Amino acid sequence: MQQDFKKHIDKKFPFLKERKFLIAISGGIDSVVLTHLCDSANLNVGLAHCNFNLRGKESDADEDFVVNLAEDLNIEVFTQRFDTEAYAKDNKRSIQMAARELRYNWFEELSKQLQFDYILTAHHADDNLETFLINFTRGTGLEGLTGIPEINDKFVRPLLPFSSEQIEAFATANNIKWREDSSNKSVKYLRNKLRHEVVPILKEINPSLLQSFQTTLSNLNDTADIVEESTNAVLKRAIETMNEHFITFKISEFKKVNNPKAYMFEVFKSFGFTEWNDMVDLLDAETGKQVLSNTHRLIKNRDQLLLSPFKSKAVVKEISISEHEAKKETPFGTLFFDEADAISKSEQHIIYVDKDTLKFPLQLRKRQEGDVFYPLGMTGKKKLSKYFKDEKLSLLDKENTWLLCSGNAIVWVINKRADERFKVTKNTKQILKIELK
Repeated sequence: MQQDFKKHIDKKFPFLKERKFLIAISGGIDSVVLTHLCDSANLNVGLAHCNFNLRGKESDADEDFVVNLAEDLNIEVFTQRFDTEAYAKDNKRSIQMAARELRYNWFEELSKQLQFDYILTAHHADDNLETFLINFTRGTGLEGLTGIPEINDKFVRPLLPFSSEQIEAFATANNIKWREDSSNKSVKYLRNKLRHEVVPILKEINPSLLQSFQTTLSNLNDTADIVEESTNAVLKRAIETMNEHFITFKISEFKKVNNPKAYMFEVFKSFGFTEWNDMVDLLDAETGKQVLSNTHRLIKNRDQLLLSPFKSKAVVKEISISEHEAKKETPFGTLFFDEADAISKSEQHIIYVDKDTLKFPLQLRKRQEGDVFYPLGMTGKKKLSKYFKDEKLSLLDKENTWLLCSGNAIVWVINKRADERFKVTKNTKQILKIELK
């Protein structure tokens, strides 16, 4: 296995030979064997061990084992203790999920602080099969059936081609000691139940199960490449605009394809959506209809779909602007206030007002029910809601529009329309230029 491992590194991960990386080590057979393999290959490694304090003295003994192993191999080691149960309770996580979050967050922090280029984990072929089966039983798309990635950002998994049998045989042949985690024997966890009760039956049915599984994964990944290429082609045609608030998609491009639901799944799955029939129904829904995930919402707006982050309905505080402020930082840009001798050509992001008509401090706020203003160039007032409708603003455009106000009066629907009451006239003595950048 040592030679096969070196060949695998040379072929798939030659960059590791020139870099410094951490091995995530529990003390179990997989991570201990990975440590010995990397050490024998003269790679520049350090060890990172998490003590989750879930098994009392057994957890402490795992930590001691890892420290001693590092001393024996003359490898740098880092350990961290966590109150996993408290974290799980505070963050409403399962113990397994809490441990995963704590582990990966610490690995990222440690690698950044000490400038380790990569983090190696000891996932192997059997882990890959178990992950496939877990996703399969829970229901998933193609992405959930393509296996654990060999490289995912900083995380590298060089043992994926090797089976648990190969790893155990190597450890036994080389008199390598490791720690047994008693919790791995409990079948109350789905992964352990699959490992101890389901996978052995599958291997009995097909002794070459792992080899067959690798072929299946290869085929599925080839299919995933085709799906990604096709999805990207549709996306290129469908996306109209992208800004900090939302992405706009042409509905017509989803209707052109043979299976809109499949394409919508591929496009929007990473935004937390699950109600795919409702998503497809949006294509023919009335304007304003929306579907929510925990993090995003997709809104029908005439012949478009608008995707935006889901924001809580927290009250947006008003921003006060005093008479002597020359500029004001805002959530939507910087407002500049300058005295002017005359009016230059008006632009959407610039207005000129009669300063003497203003009551300071000015206020920046979002729209409110019943707002009215006097659109520049028109006679009479207009409800802001009617103005928005006439301008065909989407729900997101309305939500992201700010108003510059003097007392209760709207001076400027920012970046859209100024108010007639504050315009510069022949009697104006002080012209104030207000510009958004």
